[in-house]
Amino acid sequence: MSLKHLTLALAVTGFGVLAGCSSPSVVHKSDGSQVITPDEPQYNKKSGMYEYDQDGRKVQINKDDIKSIEQIN
Repeated sequence: MSLKHLTLALAVTGFGVLAGCSSPSVVHKSDGSQVITPDEPQYNKKSGMYEYDQDGRKVQINKDDIKSIEQIN
C-alpha cells in the first residue's frame, strides 16, 4: 500500500468517526413539552427558527417557543 493510499484511507476513516459523533439534545418548549433531537439544533438568524433533521426531514421550531436546549450525555 502506497503512502498516498494509506493517507486516503486514514482520512476517510477519520471523517467516518467524526460523522458518527452526534450531540443528541432535549429541547424544552415554552408549553412544557419536550422534543428529543438526534443532533443539537442550529439557529437560523434569517428565519428566527432552530432547525434539526429528524428521520430525514428538516424540522423547524420558532426560537420564541423554546425555553432551553440541553445536550444529552
